[in-house]
Amino acid sequence: MAQINPHINFNGNAAEAFAFYQSVFGGSFSKIVYFREIASATFPIPESELDKIMHIALPIGSTALMGNDVPEFMGKVNELEHRSKIVVQAESREEAIQLYTGLSQEGTIEVPMDIHGEVVFGMFRDRFGIEWIIEVVL
Repeated sequence: MAQINPHINFNGNAAEAFAFYQSVFGGSFSKIVYFREIASATFPIPESELDKIMHIALPIGSTALMGNDVPEFMGKVNELEHRSKIVVQAESREEAIQLYTGLSQEGTIEVPMDIHGEVVFGMFRDRFGIEWIIEVVL
């Protein structure tokens, strides 16, 4: 079966965002590639972009959260218009609460973590503008 890994674009703060996500999920980055590493005569990268992240991956369970900084020549990412959500299906209510509490720090709560039918879930936008749903089936 194919595997799906969410990928998030950032405006130059991917390193900060992924350090935050790592502090909540734990683990180690499986890959970090900087624009400096792919710059060449045929693919020049402006000096201001060299230390930005071209690709980063944080394994979480059997998947990975991936992301990058969008180069300035490609325009800005509007974090407030993502309108897609990353769904994390926790293994227990305790894990769901821990992830919700950690990831929503300094964010905006859209649906407080609570029992909704046969599912405990909460929805929020983190401090980087990324939207999340944390859930666990009872």
